[in-house]
Amino acid sequence: MSSRKSKIDFSGYTELNRVKLVRGGKEYFEQLIAMIDSAGESVHLQTYIYAEDETGRMVADALKRAAKRNVQVYIVIDGYASQGISSQFIHELLEAGVHFRFFEPIFKSKYYYFGRRLHHKLAVTDTRFALVGGINISDNYNDMPNKPAWLDFAVYVEGEIAQEICVLSWKTWYSFPAHMNDTPCEQEQLKFDFGSVEECQVRIRRNDWVRRKNEVTRTYVDIFQHAKKEIIIVASYFLPGKLFRRQIAKATGRGVKLRVVVTGTSDVLIGKQAERYMYRWLLINGIEIFEYQPSILHGKIAICDNEWLTLGSFNVNNISAFASIELNLDVKHESFVNSVKQTVEGIIKNNCTKITIENVQSGSHLLIRIWQRICYEFVRFLFFVFTFYFRHKE
Repeated sequence: MSSRKSKIDFSGYTELNRVKLVRGGKEYFEQLIAMIDSAGESVHLQTYIYAEDETGRMVADALKRAAKRNVQVYIVIDGYASQGISSQFIHELLEAGVHFRFFEPIFKSKYYYFGRRLHHKLAVTDTRFALVGGINISDNYNDMPNKPAWLDFAVYVEGEIAQEICVLSWKTWYSFPAHMNDTPCEQEQLKFDFGSVEECQVRIRRNDWVRRKNEVTRTYVDIFQHAKKEIIIVASYFLPGKLFRRQIAKATGRGVKLRVVVTGTSDVLIGKQAERYMYRWLLINGIEIFEYQPSILHGKIAICDNEWLTLGSFNVNNISAFASIELNLDVKHESFVNSVKQTVEGIIKNNCTKITIENVQSGSHLLIRIWQRICYEFVRFLFFVFTFYFRHKE
């Protein structure tokens, strides 16, 4: 067993961690509720979408229970994606002692909202335990009667990395003030004891154009540049920009096998047509494409050579690369990475349809191809417009 004093190091990997893959749906929300119900000191919850539905109320009830135990509870949600929450819902959280705020833009007026979105999804409790992934608080991401959850994933971590995530949560809560030095998480002297087999290297990766962070983008570029044998990408809204397309072509050009798992049915219909416009280019460059069938795929994972992976909120498109605040975890641990790979390969085998060049050619006559191109260009434009300018409900 190892027993070393935890040290925050934002420049690289922490070592004293143990990790677990958590699938979206019932498994994820059971883990989240258990974390909140077990918290004795603090809870931070930050998400892009928080819906006032059955799942949202279930999580809110757990947060209220924690606050009534004198646990310090902080929740930050994106001011655009979660604007449907009622003032009554917020009032009930505040009355129970929950600290609540919207993540606000750089500038706003009565009519316009200018700036980045908070797209990451995290929960951290007692500075020791954390969940990071792509799962929002909504019935869409939970297993409901006669309606399976959208396919998504998170990483449950315990250890040094949870302390780093707690620090990030505090800084997000206070909107990254320049004068902020130590956070309550950094003031805690924590020790973590894990067996050598369990110890896992993990690091935080962020994208935030305002703070000049492009770490998740760098991780993907590193994967494309340094993969020796194989890359598997699970991707919702898969629209790689010019940088990624160049790196993808170089990787497959030197013999790397690249498989991409995308959704068969999308919640953004025009986005799916734009994505299908990319299929011909992907297939010509030797990429294998698999469409997930049972429900909407919303997960975001990239696995490199059975050695390391990245998982979180980052979508392979320009809005994640250049606009939204994104949070991923990079994990280096052979056993864990292999277990995640086996999970994804099981999904490919049992729940996906393989797309071939014959499928694309037979299913896309000239008019469909023109329509897909229009969708592709429109979605690229829409990503920009809706990231920076949109109506904001006060």
